[in-house]
Amino acid sequence: MNPKKLSIIAGLSYLIIFFAAIFANFLVLENLLNSPMETVQNNHMMVRLGIVAFIITVIFDVVVAWALYELYKTHALSNLSTYFRMMHAAIMGVAIFALPMALTHNTAEGILEQVYIFNTIWLIGLLFFGIHLILLGKIIGKPKLIAVFLIIAGIMYMVDTLAHFVLPNYDDYASVFLAMVAIPSIIGEMAFAIWLLVKGGKVVA
Repeated sequence: MNPKKLSIIAGLSYLIIFFAAIFANFLVLENLLNSPMETVQNNHMMVRLGIVAFIITVIFDVVVAWALYELYKTHALSNLSTYFRMMHAAIMGVAIFALPMALTHNTAEGILEQVYIFNTIWLIGLLFFGIHLILLGKIIGKPKLIAVFLIIAGIMYMVDTLAHFVLPNYDDYASVFLAMVAIPSIIGEMAFAIWLLVKGGKVVA
């Protein structure tokens, strides 16, 4: 497959991940955390769609990992970068198993327990994803600004995950850590996805 087609596949897959993750996180997971019983009882179909959305992100995470490997396989760090992204996808796949269990509980505590299990496993996966982004930034090199944002986003993912487990009062700083992760991640990954769709294949070729 030529570089242009691989770039388009990677870019489109990134966009699918982006929009599926927004729906799953902000329309489903947040509602489960804020109103667990009401969400499960009155919006159980939305929860099921959220689970499907998370599964879609895992599937296309693997597609992105494959496409990026094929694009940059001559780079010395390409194998390592791919392994870390695949580890993230595998861990995320395991984490999703906790969410259907939330639908089987009839108490807010039981629902939240399953959501917390999902979040904890997912956080571990994001540590591996952060390492992948750092390596990816070094691999692509250009555009320089996108590469820098990918590296910063990777570092912030790692810092946030470690802070969850190290800081006993993490919740006091949760909004700060969210901004530290979200801003470089959205800018870097969205810009990279658009660049892959517009110019990626030409540059790599």
